[in-house]
Amino acid sequence: MEMMTVTEKNSDEINKFLDGAASFPEMVFDFLDENNENLMNFVYCDKNGNNDTKIDEIEVEKNRIFWETQEQLLLTTLYGITTAETRIQEATIEALSELDLIGVHCGCRRPVFGGCRNCLQRELYIHLQNKGFNCHVCKSKWKSSVKIPAGEHTYLEVLEKSSKKGDKGIVIELNFQAEFEMGKANESYNKLIGLLPDLFVGKAERLKALIKILCSAAKKCMKEKKMHLAPWRKQKYMQAKWLGTYVRTTSAVAPLPVGFPERPQIPKVSMLTFDLREKSPGLHYAAVEVAC
Repeated sequence: MEMMTVTEKNSDEINKFLDGAASFPEMVFDFLDENNENLMNFVYCDKNGNNDTKIDEIEVEKNRIFWETQEQLLLTTLYGITTAETRIQEATIEALSELDLIGVHCGCRRPVFGGCRNCLQRELYIHLQNKGFNCHVCKSKWKSSVKIPAGEHTYLEVLEKSSKKGDKGIVIELNFQAEFEMGKANESYNKLIGLLPDLFVGKAERLKALIKILCSAAKKCMKEKKMHLAPWRKQKYMQAKWLGTYVRTTSAVAPLPVGFPERPQIPKVSMLTFDLREKSPGLHYAAVEVAC
């Protein structure tokens, strides 16, 4: 038996991207489309040119090529970080280290020991604002549709000085790896997710490419396990978290330093301790004898 050669994607497209001739989405989508076409043409032939459908062996090879391709794309996208993203990432790591030393006080109605996600985001927002970054806490929210359920998500966003009104800033996600973890994933998917950082700092274009890669991998994983992909794992749902409609829940004004309350506490006065004579010295009053 002779096996036809599978044409795998070489590094030309990656080099093209690094030279600035192609964008992340163009490189990723072209890469996926070409490899899918190659996999569809992957068959075994004998010496006479007759097809011999060894389905199991073909599927194993197709799966291997798919996961190797996804890993290569993922690493290329993760390491394709810009100077602006690097600067914000370094400032974020430094701020998180400072917060780890002093601790995060949870100011919620039901405090969480060590600080909750919302309070950590708030403290990080304050740190980055004090370091001169135009940082915001953002909240995305979307309605349910036929394909995905309703949901909401909070994250941080830093606007560059050159940003125009309506531009999407650089996204900061503190639990990036956890957002893509699946309880019943196979070994190949878990290996891919293990390459993700907990802290993601990046522009919308790079984030969109990562979501495309990871959601494609999640779909493939569930197909191999002959399971249904949950709607909250689909690409449209994941994109809605960071790339959908959102509002900035914080202003760009300089906040108070860490540890200060957001609003000054107003002292409460009890009438039981209110001395009329001290507050109104000109007030005339008569002594009254009380019978025992």
